[in-house]
Amino acid sequence: MTILDQIAGKIIKEQELIIGPLAWEEAGHVIGLHAVDKKTWEVSIEESIDKRTVIDKLVAQYDRLFGRASREVSREAAAPFLTGLAPTEIPSSLK
Repeated sequence: MTILDQIAGKIIKEQELIIGPLAWEEAGHVIGLHAVDKKTWEVSIEESIDKRTVIDKLVAQYDRLFGRASREVSREAAAPFLTGLAPTEIPSSLK
């Protein structure tokens, strides 16, 4: 599992704490993102797709429903993981 897979899982986990199971339903609309284990918030992002773009789409999916607050929740969820990435590897939605 890559750091970006972990970031996606953490974002879903934090969103789920706020909006419940709807977080997984919304994540299911993001092309290239797949739930591996919902109990442990493990997800995988397809290798053939730019993982940063998938993260951006996940953040945008929550943003469309719940606005700026959901964006901030996503950024805070991802923050601990970002130190392990080069600036060019960080999805634009998390900068």
